Amino acid sequence: MKTGLDRLLSDPELRAPLKGRRVAVLGHPASVTADLTHSLDALAACPDIRLTAAFGPQHGMRGDLQDNMMESPDFTDPRLGIPVFSLYGEVRRPTGQAMGTFDVLLVDMQDLGCRIYTFITTLLYVLEAAAEHGKTVWVLDRPNPAGRPVEGLTLRPGWESFVGAGPMPMRHGMTLGELGLWFIDRFKLDVDYRVIGMEGWEPEAGPGYGWPLLEREWINPSPNAPNVSMARAYAGTVMLEGTTLSEGRGTTRPLELFGAPDIDARAVIAEMQAFAPEWLAGCTLRDIWFEPTFHKHVGTLCNGVQMHVAGPGYDHAAFKPWRVQALAFKAIRRLYPDYDLWRDFPYEYEFGKLAIDVINGGPALREWVDAPGSTASDLDAITVPDEQAWIEERKRFLLY
Repeated sequence: MKTGLDRLLSDPELRAPLKGRRVAVLGHPASVTADLTHSLDALAACPDIRLTAAFGPQHGMRGDLQDNMMESPDFTDPRLGIPVFSLYGEVRRPTGQAMGTFDVLLVDMQDLGCRIYTFITTLLYVLEAAAEHGKTVWVLDRPNPAGRPVEGLTLRPGWESFVGAGPMPMRHGMTLGELGLWFIDRFKLDVDYRVIGMEGWEPEAGPGYGWPLLEREWINPSPNAPNVSMARAYAGTVMLEGTTLSEGRGTTRPLELFGAPDIDARAVIAEMQAFAPEWLAGCTLRDIWFEPTFHKHVGTLCNGVQMHVAGPGYDHAAFKPWRVQALAFKAIRRLYPDYDLWRDFPYEYEFGKLAIDVINGGPALREWVDAPGSTASDLDAITVPDEQAWIEERKRFLLY
C-alpha cells in the first residue's frame, strides 16, 4: 500500500504542478514515508519542491503535548529554517500572514476516523482560508484506521465546535481526502483542491480493516493514540472525556478502557450484558485494575473495564464502539442512580454546555442515559436513521 505522500515522492508527474510554487505542509509526527522519514524532511529533499512553511494541528507538529487543550507555540524549524505555524495555539485558523507564506498547502495528517478528532476541523478551517486567500490545497491521503463502518448520532445544528466541524456521525468511515471533498460540497467552498490518493488501500480486508497492519508501522498521530486498538475504540471511548470516569490517560492503554475508584467493574459488565447484549458483539470486555500516573484519579486505584478489539473476539462489522460506551454509561446510571457522571467544564473552550453534549453534537445521548425508563431500542430509534442517511450521503465522495 502506498500513501498519498509516498506516491507524490515517487512520481515526478504528480509533483510537476508544484514546480516553481511555494509549498507548505500541514502535518504531525505520523506524517511519515514508508521508511519513516518525516514528510517535511522527505519533501525538503526533493529538488523540484520549494518548502517555505509548515503548520501543526492540535498537539503540535512535534506531538509533544500530552493532554487536550494544551496550546502549541509557533517556532522555526531548526534544520530547515522555515516557520512552523501552530493551528492550536493563539489561533485555530491560519492567519493572513501565515497564508502569505505559501502557494500550495500539502495536508499530510494521519486521522482516526472520528468526528471529534480535531484534525478534520483543522482541514475545514484551512480549506476555508484557502478559498478566501486563493490558495491551493492538496490532501496526501492516508488510511482511516477505523475503516468504513458508520456509527453515532449526527451533530445537530447549533452544536458546531472545534470537535464538531459539521453534520456527520461520530464514526464517519471516510479518509481525510474524502472528507475534504465533502466539506467543499457541504460548505460551498470555491477552492483549488486535489487529493493525491492511496494505492492498494483495502478497508474491508482483515486483519487491519482500514489499517494495513503488515505493511505500515503505526506512529501516534497524537500522544494518546498508541495503536490500532485505540483507533477502533475511540469513537466510543472519546465520550469518556466528558465524564468523571478515567479514559485511561496516565496508563499505557489510553482510550481503550474506563474506570473509577468507586465502581464495581464486574457489576457494570454484567449490567451491560443484561441491558443490551446485542450491542456487545464484536469485542470482548474484561474487568481490570489500574492507577493513573496523571490526569483523572491520578495515583488512585481504579476498577475498570478494558475493551479488547484485536484478538479472536474482534468482529469488525459487528463492533459498535459508540454503543458499547453508551451502554457502559447506562449501566453505571442504573447501578448507581446518583453517580456524578457528567463532567462540567468548558470542553474545547465551549462555555455553557456540558462536555458530553459538545462531544456528541447535542444532548440526546446524555438524555437517553439519564432517562430512567429508556431502552436500547429508544437510542437506536434516533441513531439508526442518522447512520443510514450518512452512508447514503457520503457515497459520492468515496474514492476507494
